Amino acid sequence: MTYRWIPDQHGAWAMLAVPFLAGTFLSPHPGWAHAALFAAWLLGYAAAFHGQQWLRLHARGLRAARRHGVPALVCGAAAGAFGLPLAVAHPRLPLAVAAALPFVAVNTGYAWRGRERALLNGLAAVVPACGMLVVAAGLGGLDPAAAWRPAAACLLYFAGTVPYVKTMIRERRSAAYRRGSAAYHAVALALATALSWCLAPVFAACLGRAVLLPGRGLRPGKVGAVELALSAALLTTLLLAF
Repeated sequence: MTYRWIPDQHGAWAMLAVPFLAGTFLSPHPGWAHAALFAAWLLGYAAAFHGQQWLRLHARGLRAARRHGVPALVCGAAAGAFGLPLAVAHPRLPLAVAAALPFVAVNTGYAWRGRERALLNGLAAVVPACGMLVVAAGLGGLDPAAAWRPAAACLLYFAGTVPYVKTMIRERRSAAYRRGSAAYHAVALALATALSWCLAPVFAACLGRAVLLPGRGLRPGKVGAVELALSAALLTTLLLAF
């Protein structure tokens, strides 16, 4: 049996990495604890992905569910191996896990119903990912009160990628999705600029691509390349602005 260990949700990796890295390097004391937490974070995501896919396929009686069982268990155990010592040393970390559980439950419910592509499911995944900025920053000694603005900027950006990517692929023929995505990005530009004027260029670029690129027939690879560039620009801006 062939196991696919690395989840194929390519758009999720920037969402997992950018807030965490921003929180790490905005904190005054980045260190090895961040490396261990990052490993636990990525392995935990992989375990949740495979567990949800197992649940979705098993609920339909499909034998393909078996290829997700071993990766879910192994990734979960590895995440625990990295995460449990950190939880003992930093008692606030279990609180972060508890705060994320309702959103994981939402994602699991959508997976069980076979509706992972639903808009609300994507938005639910964004919240704990962006919350990791606050967690990583706190691990490095940054006051949570100083982390909320960059975390809010991440939330504004990554929440916008959910409807935007749909306008480029699955909902590319939906005028309503295009209008909704453009309207969201216009509001996000205003809110991000209120957080810091340094964010204006990145969010203006996001608005521009939400207005100009849908309907142009870009292949998924090119869509992903644009998002990768914007994610890198966001990370750089966060580190310079905050």
